[in-house]
This record gives sequence, structure tokens and C-alpha cells, in this order.
Amino acid sequence: MRARSALVYTVLRLAAFLVPFGIMMLIPILREYYWLSAIFAALIGLSLSMLFLRRPLDDLTADLAARKPKRPTDEQIEDATTDE
Repeated sequence: MRARSALVYTVLRLAAFLVPFGIMMLIPILREYYWLSAIFAALIGLSLSMLFLRRPLDDLTADLAARKPKRPTDEQIEDATTDE
């Protein structure tokens, strides 16, 4: 797995949460209810990541899939046992 794709996706995902949270912390009423700001920031971050972070997620999952060892299929195992 390339560490770069995992790092890029993680940083972008954190930024999608921290930027709205920071902006909401500037509002006095939301500063008092910080847990509400965290919930709203999480929802905004989730929405932003679903809309704009599709390519980094695809890169990360492709790297993870390439790293996973290939297992033989059931047909290959059956063919190997019938050949013996």
C-alpha cells in the first residue's frame, strides 16, 4: 500500500471536519454548545467527503486491494484436486 494515498485521504477527511468546526466555533451561541458544533461539522464533513473525496477514496481502496494476497477460487481448488 502506498502510504501517500492513505495520508492524502486522511488529511482531506480531517480538513473536511475541522474547517466547518472552526468556522462554527466563531459563532458565539455554537461556542457554548460545542457538542452541537461537532455534530454539525461531522455531518458537513461527511457530505463534503461523499461529494468531493471520491477519487482519493478510490485510490486508497485500489492500493488496499492490490496489497491483498490473491486466493485461489473454488474452481481452481477443485481442478487441482481432480488433477491429482
